[in-house]
Amino acid sequence: MGTFLRFLGISSSDDNRVDEATGLTERQKKLVQNTWAVVRKDEVASGIAVMTTSLRLDSTKFFCRFFKKYPEYQRYFPAFKDTPLNELPANKRFQAHCASVITALNNVIDSLHDPALMEASLISLAERHKNRGQTKEEFQNLKEVMLEVLRQALGKQYTPEVAEAWSKTLDGLFTKIYQVFAS
Repeated sequence: MGTFLRFLGISSSDDNRVDEATGLTERQKKLVQNTWAVVRKDEVASGIAVMTTSLRLDSTKFFCRFFKKYPEYQRYFPAFKDTPLNELPANKRFQAHCASVITALNNVIDSLHDPALMEASLISLAERHKNRGQTKEEFQNLKEVMLEVLRQALGKQYTPEVAEAWSKTLDGLFTKIYQVFAS
């Protein structure tokens, strides 16, 4: 019956059930995972997207957008700290970093249905960055850029419902990261 109701556009009660561990409904998890599938098609390109102003989300553009908005953060990356912003997308070390970030995000998004695994991944990520001297403010700035890039990359797919699902997801993820930073 639930499948039939979903076919008619009527969601089942399971879709609206809130997972206490994540604060997300099953529907929100599905929205995040389905829209993330658009991003993960090209991990290098998705990482670059955050750092440039391209409407196509790719990882190198993600970080180019981030470094364009916060140029002082590029100094944290010795492998490409002196590379001009317009040359970053062609830099293989930069591409490798971008791909690794998207892979980490893939792992977290994939584990939305396994909150303990997701938490373990986030703790590990947060500890690595805390040990390198990154701050809560830097992660907050990254989160803002991520939402901007997702909005642009998804275009019409970035509905108010998708925006809310992503915002709640990132709030939950970054709350866990901030807890590690505070310890």
